[in-house]
Amino acid sequence: MQALRLYAGPQARRHIEHHGLRPCDVGAIPAAAGGPKGLILGPLDRLLFGEWLTRSTQPVHLIGASIGAWRMATACLNHNVAALERLEHDYIAQHFELPPGQKRPSADQVSRQFRQNLDGFFGGRTSEILTHPRYRLHVLASRGRGILARDGRWRTPLGYAGAFAANAANRRALANLIDRVVFSAGQDTGGAALPFDTGDFRSHQARLSEDNFMDALQASCSIPFVLRPVQDIAGAPRGAYWDGGITDYHMHLRYRLPASSPLVLYPHFQRSVVPGWLDKAWKRRHASSPALDSMLVVAPDPAWVRTLPNAKLPDRTDFTRYGQDLASRTRVWNGATSAAQRLADEFAQWLEKPDLSQIEPL
Repeated sequence: MQALRLYAGPQARRHIEHHGLRPCDVGAIPAAAGGPKGLILGPLDRLLFGEWLTRSTQPVHLIGASIGAWRMATACLNHNVAALERLEHDYIAQHFELPPGQKRPSADQVSRQFRQNLDGFFGGRTSEILTHPRYRLHVLASRGRGILARDGRWRTPLGYAGAFAANAANRRALANLIDRVVFSAGQDTGGAALPFDTGDFRSHQARLSEDNFMDALQASCSIPFVLRPVQDIAGAPRGAYWDGGITDYHMHLRYRLPASSPLVLYPHFQRSVVPGWLDKAWKRRHASSPALDSMLVVAPDPAWVRTLPNAKLPDRTDFTRYGQDLASRTRVWNGATSAAQRLADEFAQWLEKPDLSQIEPL
């Protein structure tokens, strides 16, 4: 059984047909939200950033939300293979002790512990990310507007109920309650130019800096009701900032890249590229679109996924399934990430001799 499958938009397929897939062809790498599912991509990340992309010199935009933002920020660190290995280890080992009589950690507890983890992981190293000579990091977060401009016992549930209803009617209507905010590294003012058009959704761009890096990354990972939002991030519009996956779950963006590096290479955990987290229930929004014409998705085969522990990718339900049994969850997640080395091995073989017959339509 093949563990890996490849899905390409029409422009990406034509480019590979004529040129193969070279490191210099890649202008952007997106990284989806999805919590523990992102663990399955660790071996692919280490292959791409530790070996394959080092054979080229062009700038590459790294675009991430939630765990995807953490992965892409880690790829910008010096000695990034070791850093990516540490990310996998630390994410698997995270544990929330419960006070007596409490069934689950509070949002305040999770937010405090998450910030401690960020400080321990990136503390003293943000300059490596912000000044990387090649990689241009873009961290996506979702900013509340109106009733969602502030967190509150009643405001937040009511606001997200309204957001769900608005999004069900029309994705653009969601922008009445939530904005996309992109924190970009790469230039002294304003951050690097965006590698995608923002006409699809109300958007703001802010400079990613030493002053706001930790807040922006925490905001991008702040799942509503699981963590508290980050309030009023420096250098960005005022408001409450939540998980970037709310507006951009799988980075279904209108990419615009130079002709010299026109491809979007996307290590992903599934075939479909879902626009926003609230679109998960709307299957008709999971189809490809012309926005993804230059994208190559590298993803695990669903049949192979069923050979993993529990016949699925690691996901957030495992925190509930295993509760305080850290040893069992760790064993299952380590089993999945060890098996995922096959994804990297198969992709490395394909890169040496690209086979068009293995590329399916996105």
